[in-house]
Amino acid sequence: MTASTSSLKETPAFPADPAAPTSARPHMELRRIAIFAGVLSAILLLANGFVCGTWSHFFGVPGWLWWQFIPGSLAIAFIASAIVGFRFSNPLLRIVYAVSASWLGALNFAFFAAASCWIIDGLAWFTGLPLPPFGIAAVLFSFAFLTATYGLINAAWLRVTRVKVALPNLPERWQGRTVALVTDLHLGHISGQQFLGRILARLRSVQPEAVLISGDMFDGTTVGVNDLVAGWRGFSAARGVFYVAGNHDEFADRRIYLDAVSRTGVRVLTNEKVSIDGLQIVGVHDSEAEDPNELGDILQRVRLDPALPSILLAHRPGNLPVAEAAGISLQLSGHTHQGQMWPWNLLVSRIYGPFAYGLNRLGKMWVYTSSGAGTWGPPLRVGTKSEIVLIQLERQ
Repeated sequence: MTASTSSLKETPAFPADPAAPTSARPHMELRRIAIFAGVLSAILLLANGFVCGTWSHFFGVPGWLWWQFIPGSLAIAFIASAIVGFRFSNPLLRIVYAVSASWLGALNFAFFAAASCWIIDGLAWFTGLPLPPFGIAAVLFSFAFLTATYGLINAAWLRVTRVKVALPNLPERWQGRTVALVTDLHLGHISGQQFLGRILARLRSVQPEAVLISGDMFDGTTVGVNDLVAGWRGFSAARGVFYVAGNHDEFADRRIYLDAVSRTGVRVLTNEKVSIDGLQIVGVHDSEAEDPNELGDILQRVRLDPALPSILLAHRPGNLPVAEAAGISLQLSGHTHQGQMWPWNLLVSRIYGPFAYGLNRLGKMWVYTSSGAGTWGPPLRVGTKSEIVLIQLERQ
């Protein structure tokens, strides 16, 4: 990656703040992992038991058969492989992780199919409708597994979403130019070098002036991080490629991930500002951006020029009033995955409101939240899309 040295002027005053953290906060202590894994295992085993029990009842399968223990085993295998995968990697582990994660996506829809079986059967009994239990289950479970299959295919289909954003005082040099927002690649056991290669090929085809990466480059594993991002070494954009860490990039010591990205030539923005031909780009890592006071302090210290437009890279679409009050023109985020698949999109919309996805406005600030290029957990998307966002800048 190369950037025009004549057009890129760094703000020297801020990055070397001695109070700025150099590694992630301890998000994943062993005790918390054990509690989380135990609770999640119990929930998944109960869900699998409910699905298998419903299947047996409606299809007339007597008792429990050996194959009915496979779904529960896959659920536990996902948790185990995810934890082990933070420190180890081999082909068998990646296969187990991919298969078990895919089953969790199918389980999501199978669970609601099973619940619907009991609801429809109860209504049929109450109203006297002659609906055979076998037929009810056959229709609902078929729909569930077809939906899961579609979700796998849809998640692998990378789109380019094009939007126009008008910014105040946009320099003439940027009028009509484009920047690409790439977020939530989640490089790891499922999406690896080939997946990154597809993203880079698409970026080369659309030729943005700059590429802005707003976090979760990695899925969390610390194994082979240099190989996972090696493709960035052969990529260049006219005005540079810039990156900030997301929450998954802070599951371990943040420096492991930041150093791997930096070695490719991508510019890591560690709570700092760069100015490119009159466009101010500010990058704040997730740990700091999550704290409104810390985010406010950083935005004050980078000394934004109110006469020039500014773009903030922050992983989550949170603490938006802080950024708006600081004079940010456009915030670019990810993290939400737009819920990735039903019904989690409803939960994400409940948490983030209109800022869960797409282009929205808060006061004088525009916010674009991308659904991301990759997936976390189940490699499925239903009702959402994997995307690269191409933003055409216009003068307001």
